[in-house]
Amino acid sequence: MSILRKFLFPFALLYGIIMLIRNLLYDLRVFKSESYSFPVICVGNLSVGGTGKTPMIEYLLALLLPDFKVATLSRGYGRKSKGFRLVTISESATNVGDEPLQFKNKYQNAIIAVGENRRRGITKLKEEYNPDLVLLDDAFQHRKVKAGLNILLTRYHDLYQDDFMLPTGNLREPVAGAGRAKVIVVTKCPDNLSTQKQENIRVKLNLRNYQRLFFSYISYSDHIFNGIVEMQVQELIGKNVTLVTGIANPDSLCEYLTAFGITFQHLNFPDHHNFSSEEINRIAKCKLVITTEKDFMRLKGEVDLESLFYLPIKMKFIQDADGFDKTVHSFIENL
Repeated sequence: MSILRKFLFPFALLYGIIMLIRNLLYDLRVFKSESYSFPVICVGNLSVGGTGKTPMIEYLLALLLPDFKVATLSRGYGRKSKGFRLVTISESATNVGDEPLQFKNKYQNAIIAVGENRRRGITKLKEEYNPDLVLLDDAFQHRKVKAGLNILLTRYHDLYQDDFMLPTGNLREPVAGAGRAKVIVVTKCPDNLSTQKQENIRVKLNLRNYQRLFFSYISYSDHIFNGIVEMQVQELIGKNVTLVTGIANPDSLCEYLTAFGITFQHLNFPDHHNFSSEEINRIAKCKLVITTEKDFMRLKGEVDLESLFYLPIKMKFIQDADGFDKTVHSFIENL
């Protein structure tokens, strides 16, 4: 923790008190939360970014689309447009955000929308497109909407129980807010996480009796793609590779490539970074560029596709994936 963050500790305490009062007023129904007669599933976190919400939304889309008409609603971070907007594959990330555009490109039969007002967005989706259910991306703190099922994510190396309120730590609200979630998923775990370490985390998180805990990891593809051709990751060995990332935490991606024996120049940008013309020109001059799927959404119209590739990822459960799937299906079917 930096000295500046420690210096800001009193502001973190004040912010924490404000958020506690806000949550209490919602819990006491002084502030109104909108409930729905159809399934609304919220995927969110207590901390700022990097917990794996995008892979979780994609997991849910893959799980549910065969049986249901599914809509997702995101804020659309980094977009320059405002208000509700339906996402099409011909859109640009500038207009709708990189992650919603990624969802639409991968799951074209899903209804993908963006809108900063989640209550208004849900109403518009139901009235105009009538989905069977709505997935809310990063809406855990949007208390004006009361999701029927809250799925809370926390990163293995940065559990919310070990964190503190902004600006000293990275928490958006106090740890007590985790009580609103029925499902908690520890993400980005080592894929061989032992049963004993899982139990240690279970104890640390101090779960309520109605909460279920799952552990997941990120699985990287062994191929890279650009929509035209694909290449095995191992073919990158010995090549002049530039890695471009605009995500919250690229460490695991760097480790994955390094484990193959791939050397690369790393251009590391902030999460949801909007690339400037100067940065685009620099990237365009690179011989072979590897990036993430969501960064690819922002770069594909700016950089020659012959030299630009993305490395797909998937979220996988260490164990009891069937238990997670059944929990989600049970909520939908019993509402």
